Amino acid sequence: MSEKSMVPSRFIFCVMLISMFLLVLSSLFLLQFSSHSLIPRSVLELILVNNTSIYFMPNLKKEEVILPPYPYEDLNFQSHKPRESNCLVSNSSQKTSSVGQQMNMASDTTRSLLKVFMYDLPPEFHFGLLGWKGSVNQTWPEVDNPKRIPRYPGGLNLQHSVEYWLTLDLLSSNTAKVGQPFAAIRVQNSSQADVIFVPFFSSLSYNRHSKLHGEEKVNVNKMLQDRLVQFLMRQKEWQLSGGKDHVIVAHHPNSMLNARRKLGSAMLVLADFGRYPVELANLKKDIIAPYRHLVGTIPTAKSASYEDRSTLVYFQGAIYRKDGGTIRQELYYLLKDEKDVHFTFGSIGGNGINQASKGMALSKFCLNIAGDTPSSNRLFDAIVSHCVPVIISDEIELPFEDVLDYSKFSLFVRASDAVKKGYLLNLLHSIKREEWTKMWERLKESTHHFEYQYPSQPGDAVNMIWQQVKRKISSLQFNVHRKNRYQRSQLFLKTN
Repeated sequence: MSEKSMVPSRFIFCVMLISMFLLVLSSLFLLQFSSHSLIPRSVLELILVNNTSIYFMPNLKKEEVILPPYPYEDLNFQSHKPRESNCLVSNSSQKTSSVGQQMNMASDTTRSLLKVFMYDLPPEFHFGLLGWKGSVNQTWPEVDNPKRIPRYPGGLNLQHSVEYWLTLDLLSSNTAKVGQPFAAIRVQNSSQADVIFVPFFSSLSYNRHSKLHGEEKVNVNKMLQDRLVQFLMRQKEWQLSGGKDHVIVAHHPNSMLNARRKLGSAMLVLADFGRYPVELANLKKDIIAPYRHLVGTIPTAKSASYEDRSTLVYFQGAIYRKDGGTIRQELYYLLKDEKDVHFTFGSIGGNGINQASKGMALSKFCLNIAGDTPSSNRLFDAIVSHCVPVIISDEIELPFEDVLDYSKFSLFVRASDAVKKGYLLNLLHSIKREEWTKMWERLKESTHHFEYQYPSQPGDAVNMIWQQVKRKISSLQFNVHRKNRYQRSQLFLKTN
């Protein structure tokens, strides 16, 4: 064949090759879109489910919003405000690459969302307990404006504020912009939900309203629990599942005392199982959530290293406790006079929080000893202080332990070993600088998992709790599906 006749053939071959390449690219591109819209199917479903409008805001800017100060000014409140832009989803001038990135982000987020139906309980069950009063028929505060969000009281109240942060997260999920991280979204139809959330601030109710006042014959806390039980028993959602797909937060050990047996089929979010019988609360169905720490979080860059932490071991708190907490007294008499040991009485009053914050930040190890219950806030104060926790509580259950290996940044000591003379100090002295530094580095990497903040951020305590709920629901659905295997044949046997 002559060279002249080969030229057209090569040209045709190149054209065909380029055409096939463009065809493949266009096919891949079209797969990202619905047939009549530039919005991905997943985003359309998200809009329909929540009856909200979603905008693409490619130029989101994170800004700090300063609120009236809490007793401790380490709460993280942030607001996402768009820069001046008219970049709605229908704006044809939006660059294709930017739109594609936003759509992929929305699609990934939608697939991983936990869909939550939240009862519109009257304010007296939630933000009303904080003194909030909305306008007529207003159930929820305006969460898109942090300045209007009711503040949770400080002091010891704050450590059990879990339901407050979860409720805020659900309320904000309906106004969140595409690209803002969230793990759960509130849906308006319970039939579309994975789980049902009960927004009762039970810990605050116990802390503030468990005593009789004036001529009251029933305290407000008990009255609210009774009314909550009556409300739930009437709901079709509760009747359909027997409450098994409901989430109720009862983080304070004494919260929900009057209602817990009637509502025990629900998924409970607890601090520990210390005051619950095993048939009522257990790891199979319930979730352990971290306390909200009281001391401020030490910035990673300012965290003192091994040489700069002059105290070997630190403990400050109540020493004479009942039940499993009697070990505190035994350890106090063993350690109080030892060198490089800080083991003293302490409380939140006066300057107690500031003292604890400074002491933990300059200590290598911080003791977390069982008290009246297996857990205490002290563990989470130690974590955010980057003070390696020494956990002496045989019955303790820890938050997110299915995904976090606490042994990488904590020490566990059995109570029976800890009270042996010389055992604990010898153990701590055996951990040299290199080993301690590895635990310290892992501790700094893990701190964000124990932060409650608004808006929630990837991997923080709020996100981690929702992920735990999702895993529990998957397990629940698995068990239900297994039980349904022979449902039809059993029904046939009964009717024949």
